[in-house]
Amino acid sequence: MQLTIRGLPPAVEEAVRKEATNGRISLNKAVIRLLEKAMGRSGADESREIYNDLDRFCGIWSAEEATDIEEILVHARTVDEELWR
Repeated sequence: MQLTIRGLPPAVEEAVRKEATNGRISLNKAVIRLLEKAMGRSGADESREIYNDLDRFCGIWSAEEATDIEEILVHARTVDEELWR
């Protein structure tokens, strides 16, 4: 699909140009990338770093919940010798 955008506010144009410069990509790709970010989607651009970690969960447990989880994990990490005979 081809789309023409006219009358970009100066701040938006600046953001697009900065994205293009920083990513060493065309203005067209910069606009697509920024639109995808605004929609909460990651694009197909393989050069971007993808995180597959649990950072979004950090700090959401109370101290009591964290202690409970630690106790559960202690049992989960215990090797049952009978199962390995």
